[in-house]
Amino acid sequence: MGGDFGPTVVVPGCAIARERYPDSRFLFFGDEQLIRPVLDKHPDLAAVSEIEHTDVAVRMDDKPSQALRHGRRVSSMWLALEAVKAGRADLMVSAGNTGALMAMSKLCLRMVPGAERPALAAIWPNIRGEGIVLDVGATIGADAEQLVTFAVMGEAMARALFGIEKPTVGLLNIGVEEVKGLEYIRAAGQILRETSLPINYYGFVEGDDIGKGTVDVVVCEGFTGNIALKSTEGTAKQLAHFLRAGMRRGLLSRIGFLFAKGAFDTLREKMDPRKSNGGVFLGLNGMVIKSHGGTDPEGYAAAVSLGYHLSRNDLMNKIGAGLETFSKDRVSTEASPAEVVNS
Repeated sequence: MGGDFGPTVVVPGCAIARERYPDSRFLFFGDEQLIRPVLDKHPDLAAVSEIEHTDVAVRMDDKPSQALRHGRRVSSMWLALEAVKAGRADLMVSAGNTGALMAMSKLCLRMVPGAERPALAAIWPNIRGEGIVLDVGATIGADAEQLVTFAVMGEAMARALFGIEKPTVGLLNIGVEEVKGLEYIRAAGQILRETSLPINYYGFVEGDDIGKGTVDVVVCEGFTGNIALKSTEGTAKQLAHFLRAGMRRGLLSRIGFLFAKGAFDTLREKMDPRKSNGGVFLGLNGMVIKSHGGTDPEGYAAAVSLGYHLSRNDLMNKIGAGLETFSKDRVSTEASPAEVVNS
């Protein structure tokens, strides 16, 4: 029921995903009077779908506290999360209120042992193909160990999504030198260099490395990551505006565009935000995918596809194993000085 368009985008998006993955099944939570007419237009999807009715929905402008107070246990968002918690669904996809979704997810699903905060991981197009950036806005601020847990979860996601055996991981910083950056970032870098975790730690990366694809996973705290995300989206729109304006400047520009149309089509495909729609809340005891609220059916299908692939490639167990290894490593590291004294 969330997003800018509700069922008119969510249901057709699921129909597209159903065509791609015939073994998928769907549970729709929300107002059946609004969902049913749209679902009936897609009989193949309707045949593998159920609707669970509730007329309570979290509004896009609700504060997280309001959503928890009025929508807990009765809203479509909460009921969908409970389906994941109960094992009735492998994942939940929502285009609704991001703050409310994060708050409800954390309360309903709880955190995986070893993770204190959820991180919102985004798929990021780059020169090499695609990468992962996290956190892009789930929580503001982080300490060194939280950044390392983000690295563990992002690395697991890269293995599950891209099929890379040893993804490279970098910490976003203002320079690549070890003496640069805030203290908690330098401390996180030291932990990643010295830990026994099987992580291919690259080192510090800068903002331009995100687009270059220098590493497979870029780790930062949510304030920095959200600014990077919005800046990149704004730059893409600015570039598209400049291109359109340039092509309209005169007859020669229009003729040149016709000759270069193939290249422009490739560029448009590469920059299409719908292709990389869908952020993943990592660190929860269940998989939650956040779709952009203003996307269209193709974009919503991309978010569903992302969840499908991560579920099929055992993301949750990969994250759990990584966090368990990190926790044991930290206990061993903290205990070692006492062992030296007692020897």
